[in-house]
Amino acid sequence: MSDSIFELVDNLPQKNVTTMMLKSLDSIVPGEWENTVGFVETIRKVTGETDEELIQQIGDRAVWLYNDKSQGYRRAMWLYQTVDRSDKALGSAALANKVGNKIPLVGGLLSKITPNPEKAQALDLSIKLVVELVAFCQINGIPGDSIGDFVGALGDYSGESLMRMAALVCVDGLIPLGPDFILKAQSTLSGIGPKDLESNSTFQGVSESIPGGNSKGKLDFIGESFGSVKGWMTDFVSSKNLSPEKVVKNLQGFLEFSDNKLDYVAAFIDVSTNYYEHTGTQTLARRLIERAFDEI
Repeated sequence: MSDSIFELVDNLPQKNVTTMMLKSLDSIVPGEWENTVGFVETIRKVTGETDEELIQQIGDRAVWLYNDKSQGYRRAMWLYQTVDRSDKALGSAALANKVGNKIPLVGGLLSKITPNPEKAQALDLSIKLVVELVAFCQINGIPGDSIGDFVGALGDYSGESLMRMAALVCVDGLIPLGPDFILKAQSTLSGIGPKDLESNSTFQGVSESIPGGNSKGKLDFIGESFGSVKGWMTDFVSSKNLSPEKVVKNLQGFLEFSDNKLDYVAAFIDVSTNYYEHTGTQTLARRLIERAFDEI
């Protein structure tokens, strides 16, 4: 991961499938997310500063903080990037499974080599939630198993961070798993063992950063984390009056599909978007700039 933070922010796309998907969810968290692109523009937006010399000083300090290996910023960026790469593998496997089911001659073979889509999606949702928790701890310089601090901070989430959690609930929860996605995820976590976890592509990508020691300990940590955030997710869905149908209606603003193809939509989003990396880059830039501004 050699790119500097200013390069990562400068290279964010103005418009692609990811940004269109996020914009389609604006009515769920209205006014929270703006696709700010460019490091200097982000400094201006976050600080309100117009003095070019001061902007340069803030930028230099932010870059230094990001590159400081004693800080957790680069690790958080790696987590956001890695979980999205694993997402694409999950989506590809899910599509292969569904195509196989349509072709009797190969369906049996594909079903043996591709994961159960619902089980894999439930695990993906749970692991991505833990990645958010661990990245939060890295950014704030606290131990990676600080579940209580993370749950407490969720109530203050805003901007791109809140949009990331909204997208997690909508496109990784409600669409692929339905209105009972929380129960399905918890049921999956309670019904699997360490070997099931180890075979999951999303887990494989980020396992080294998940607290818990061995696979059993990591599985226990994932389950504890998900259980702790269950209340926040339940309240979020209830307060926003969310349902798969409502999310689908929003997505149909830029995607054309029928309501009985939601499993394909979930797989397509996994393959074609990187909303964790996109909003994660923006979150990191904001936090770095806020800290740099305070320190100069």
